[in-house]
Amino acid sequence: MKKILFILLFTVFTSINGIAQGLTWHTNMDEAFDIAAKEEKPLMLFFTGSDWCGWCIKLQNEVFKTADFKKWAKDNVVLVELDYPKRTPQAQELKTQNYELQRMFNVRGYPTVFFANPQNMAEGKKNLNSLGSTGFVRGGAEKWLAVANNIIKK
Repeated sequence: MKKILFILLFTVFTSINGIAQGLTWHTNMDEAFDIAAKEEKPLMLFFTGSDWCGWCIKLQNEVFKTADFKKWAKDNVVLVELDYPKRTPQAQELKTQNYELQRMFNVRGYPTVFFANPQNMAEGKKNLNSLGSTGFVRGGAEKWLAVANNIIKK
């Protein structure tokens, strides 16, 4: 009886823990690129100032932390967070990667979300084909997801 109770509690805890963990936001672009290419999904690149940008925090709270977004993201995209914090320290390699991507996509404000298809080229080179971009959209997850779907379904 104790074994059955232990297995039941373990199963419940594991399920709750899996739900609480939510989504994987990659910070290494090479890893995210490879995953997206393998899964044949577009990348969702979230350019954010996580510790200072009010609209970025609002987008996270009203959209990215919702159950609707989590389900949609798992089914449709590979998530990449490209952060430009003011107070949170970052490794130099991460800063360099993020600023190169910011220049590449010509990001001028935060939050900006770009969707791009990964493409492996000859000689091991990688290419990102931009599908479009958005930022904060008023109306919560439903409205934001409608915009995102229009971009990735083109």
